[in-house]
Amino acid sequence: MTHLPPSARKVQQTLRDLGCACQVVEMPVSTRTAADAAEAVGCRVGQIAKSLVFKTRKSKRPILVITSGANRVDVKRMRQVVGEKLGKADADFVREATGYAIGGVPPVGHAHPIETYIDEDLMQYEAIWAAAGTPRALFRIAPQELARITGGKVVAVS
Repeated sequence: MTHLPPSARKVQQTLRDLGCACQVVEMPVSTRTAADAAEAVGCRVGQIAKSLVFKTRKSKRPILVITSGANRVDVKRMRQVVGEKLGKADADFVREATGYAIGGVPPVGHAHPIETYIDEDLMQYEAIWAAAGTPRALFRIAPQELARITGGKVVAVS
């Protein structure tokens, strides 16, 4: 774990603290996009779990949507789920809410607790890959385990 950058080490420690045996790996290439990540680890784009932070329009709270790399989040559908309109979160808001920069936001280990939703399409896979704090760090996890460690609610997001 010591060869990992500090942000990735933080994610690895969080995974361990949550009782998850997943191992964070740093790739020699960028995994910033779902397509890049899928190519780097040799899986389908749908197996990449994208952690997207939205900002509620009225209450200004962060909402984390972990979606399949093959999907786009339907903000109108998520409005019904969340009960409030969602807007795009800028880079500063994402970093403040999570402690991580866009392109490496992990599903766990955030600066503050975040209301989390998980794309039901991720549940069809035996294993998925999620960002681990940097644009080159990832970890492999069963989608059911991801739901457990995030406390996320599995919903249709697209």
